[in-house]
Amino acid sequence: MKTTCFPAVSEWIFPETVLPDSLAEMAADGLVGNEGVVLWLGHKGQGRTEVTHLVALRGQEITKLPDFLRIESSLINDVTDIAIDLGVSLVGQIHSHGRWYGTDLSVTDITYGFAVPFYLSVVAPDYALRSATSWKDCGVHVFEPGSGYRRLNIEEIRRRIRVVSGNKAPLLKVGEER
Repeated sequence: MKTTCFPAVSEWIFPETVLPDSLAEMAADGLVGNEGVVLWLGHKGQGRTEVTHLVALRGQEITKLPDFLRIESSLINDVTDIAIDLGVSLVGQIHSHGRWYGTDLSVTDITYGFAVPFYLSVVAPDYALRSATSWKDCGVHVFEPGSGYRRLNIEEIRRRIRVVSGNKAPLLKVGEER
């Protein structure tokens, strides 16, 4: 019997509050002209990934600049410990770019970002300052084994991103407040 740590994902399931809550978290950084980021934790199985928790990163172990984000490995270790305790895993993230960077992944995002099969990497426009931003306004990218990140087109976003009402994904704050 063959098993894999990274089963294929054809659909991502998000509580309806995930995108607006992620945008609101990142907008605090956008107001001062910096990129922001929110990590997503969840469950994988049967071709689906369900996002269950949002993670806001705090403290000296994260650097947020107008065109750059850096997360120290020790902060990722803290996120991993929380994920293990919750019985979930890191399944994706959203980060923001300024007006002039667009919603494609940057060379830095591709070179130094998470390179995990079927990891979802979303880029929100305008430093996440437009609360009405929708999934189709974002760059939605999936890391595909053997080829790297690929941006989903509008039809794929419609088909593969499912937003459900009811559950709210809590926002967890990881790292020490400055």
